[in-house]
Amino acid sequence: MRIDLHTHSTASDGTDTPAELVRKAAAAGLDVVALTDHDTTRGHAEAIAALPSGLTLVTGAELSCRLDGISMHMLAYLFDAEEPELLAERELVRDDRVPRAQGMIAKLQELGVPVTWEQVARIAGDGSVGRPHVASALVELGVVPTVNDAFTQDWLADGGRVFVAKHETDPFEAIRLIKGAGGVAVFAHPGASKRGRTVPESAIAQMAAAGLDGIEVDHMDHDAPTRARLRGLAKELGLLVTGSSDYHGSRKSCVLGEYTTDPEVYGEITRRAFGAFPVPGAGGAA
Repeated sequence: MRIDLHTHSTASDGTDTPAELVRKAAAAGLDVVALTDHDTTRGHAEAIAALPSGLTLVTGAELSCRLDGISMHMLAYLFDAEEPELLAERELVRDDRVPRAQGMIAKLQELGVPVTWEQVARIAGDGSVGRPHVASALVELGVVPTVNDAFTQDWLADGGRVFVAKHETDPFEAIRLIKGAGGVAVFAHPGASKRGRTVPESAIAQMAAAGLDGIEVDHMDHDAPTRARLRGLAKELGLLVTGSSDYHGSRKSCVLGEYTTDPEVYGEITRRAFGAFPVPGAGGAA
């Protein structure tokens, strides 16, 4: 089995619609794919309707969190999307995205960059607007060559010249909410130091004690020594180890199935979850 547990669609900051994403996942030879858009489940219904035979969908989301000033992401799998507490928190985070993006645009304009809200909103479309959409606007304007080049201290990185904070959930609260909604909590790309500061291993140990299920080890932002260190930490703490592409369509260079999760780990995730169940493909909509 080939299992990719971290992808994004146009419901957040990917460039493929949910339907396009699941069709591409099947074409890439995946058996299981998780749709984990940022702080939203809006793409799930479309993905399910288009799900090809032979592909199973894991419903999920990637929750924006912050610990001691450090931004981090928590992958939530197979939770009840209508559970009131977690739903309210997702909506709180998502509603803060528009004023945040507008604040970044204002800072860019002060620096003489002719970006506009209309441009960023066009790029975001129906998705939850975020920094990658602002970064794409900078690419369109020729300010930076790639989206990744916008995530520096000169521009959009945490603490950068045009960075604006948004509401982000305390990770311990996120774990509580995910588990309360019957889901499974996995810390996304915990060693992605190129994105900025990372949380210490002591904090991961505290999260494990609070109910964290796993950490995403095999990821494009982790080099080989980082993966080895995280794998050892997971073993020490009794955490599941996942691998995923973090696919965003054409917005990032990663490809579907670039990193995958062991079938036994996937089986354990499905055993632990009771908020929702994996959805087997039934042929999909044309």
